Amino acid sequence: MSNYDKFPMVPVPYPLFSGYDEVNQELRRKLAGRKKAVLVLDGYPAVRFDEILAGLMEGLPLSAMIDAHLANLPDEDVERMLARNITNDRVFGVLSCHKIEEFFDEKKLAVLRGRVDAAGEGIVLVYGVGASLVTRGDVLLYADLARWEIQQRYRSGEAGNWCAHNQGEETLRKVKRGYFIDWRVNDRHKHALFGQVDYFLDTNRRDAPVMMAGGDLRASLALTTCRPFRVVPYFDPGVWGGQWMKEVCGLDAAKENYAWSFDGVPEENSLLLYSGGVVMELPAQDLVLEQPRALLGERVHARFGAEFPIRFDFLDTVDGQNLSLQVHPLTEYIQQNFGMHYTQDESYYILDVKEGADPCVYLGVKSGTDPEEMLGALALAQETGEFDAEKYVNRIPAHKHDHFLIPAGTVHCSGRNAMVLEISATPYIFTFKLWDWNRVGLDGKPRPIHLEHGRRNIQFERDTEYVMRELVGQVQEVSRGDGFVEERTGLHEREFIETRRHWFTKPVRHDTQGGVNMLNLVQGSAAVVESPTGAFEPFTVHYAETFIVPARVGAYTIRPAVPGEECATMKAYVRG
Repeated sequence: MSNYDKFPMVPVPYPLFSGYDEVNQELRRKLAGRKKAVLVLDGYPAVRFDEILAGLMEGLPLSAMIDAHLANLPDEDVERMLARNITNDRVFGVLSCHKIEEFFDEKKLAVLRGRVDAAGEGIVLVYGVGASLVTRGDVLLYADLARWEIQQRYRSGEAGNWCAHNQGEETLRKVKRGYFIDWRVNDRHKHALFGQVDYFLDTNRRDAPVMMAGGDLRASLALTTCRPFRVVPYFDPGVWGGQWMKEVCGLDAAKENYAWSFDGVPEENSLLLYSGGVVMELPAQDLVLEQPRALLGERVHARFGAEFPIRFDFLDTVDGQNLSLQVHPLTEYIQQNFGMHYTQDESYYILDVKEGADPCVYLGVKSGTDPEEMLGALALAQETGEFDAEKYVNRIPAHKHDHFLIPAGTVHCSGRNAMVLEISATPYIFTFKLWDWNRVGLDGKPRPIHLEHGRRNIQFERDTEYVMRELVGQVQEVSRGDGFVEERTGLHEREFIETRRHWFTKPVRHDTQGGVNMLNLVQGSAAVVESPTGAFEPFTVHYAETFIVPARVGAYTIRPAVPGEECATMKAYVRG
């Protein structure tokens, strides 16, 4: 039976209000004593504002409701403003630097302000994305939801992009616009409001809101940086997906496969706060935006800003198929073409394999490969459906606990029958597919191929000799002590992430050294993370679980939960 925790929680000592009855009761208390009160309901795109309005109307004496969306620019004006960022590509756009004010007509905002002023006694509700631009009101309520939930609403057709009314557009394009524009603009807006919000509202589950006072949530985020914690993983099928995660992570065995898991991507995952039997879900990105120094450390924050630069995720091809053959952009390419200031360097840590199934990793081009011949064969493959990958790309056997380094510009993919813990830089969307084994996506459409981007980024000098010398088998023992061995497994000198593996049967001392640590228990049933000074409660992690140790924590120890059991962790951090 799996002991993998799919819903890890952070306990907090503050009250949570669950359901519209409790939410309305608390808002009535907060607004009591005013003949006229203005309640502002701001929120993130894809929030179900209609549901929230219906819930608030049941318990609040609303005298007027004013929709902030009435002040938005017309869709066609927004399209013209964003054309350079949206692009015509199905997958890639350009990161937006727009501010939320640019999506509104100031004259229309002034009209709405006049309606607020002219409203009579009672509670005046101003609602919608950007509602606080109309007025900050007497009480500011912010409705939030997880990035993953937004994507589910895109897929179902329930939600389109903000200021787009494109619910029927294909999911790839909606996710692209969300990633490059909507989420960037609204994270800036939320961050600017964060310290002024009176209440935050979790709107992830239909008709099941959970609310927390703004000061309590801000204090909860500060407390989270004082202890190890996990974010909420999510799992998704794919055309190449496998069967390993079903058993190890306790997933639905009836599903055809699971390909991905993001377990350690704060930009995408959620954080669960727990108090008094109630759970509140919020984007883990809120923690990054509001506590960057305590979480990341001064050195990492100075380099990356309020962005979590390390990503852990799973790629499951056990009894599945090969991943797409791909390459990631060089740093200057991603900067100049997509507006991202660092690129998707990565690595494959082989968490497990199907024994006897000849698992492998494709990595780097074969020595002597003619670039134009290979590129021509890839182009022809889009018409013929045939490409001899092993003629051009190194096929390297993969074993449990191998670590393959993949600096940007290196052709690569995982073969079938491997369970990969991908340790990489965070900008996950920038994958240029070169060959996808003649497959279509789960939606029945051809999966996007980006040969022109690939042509400009493949580093053909990363041939067989280079790969075997610099990207494979880079394990070096760093230290050894009573019951432990520490090894350096990478990453490459072109990559900013350092990785260390600890094998241990007794407690091992660690220290964040002023920078955030991300770890995964890659061997052993369970381990316990503890503070030498008792600064936080003992924290238990199970096999394959990823956890984060904030920079603020400093010294910590990890020991096997079962005395004497051999365990191993993989730790990643930003090099100094």
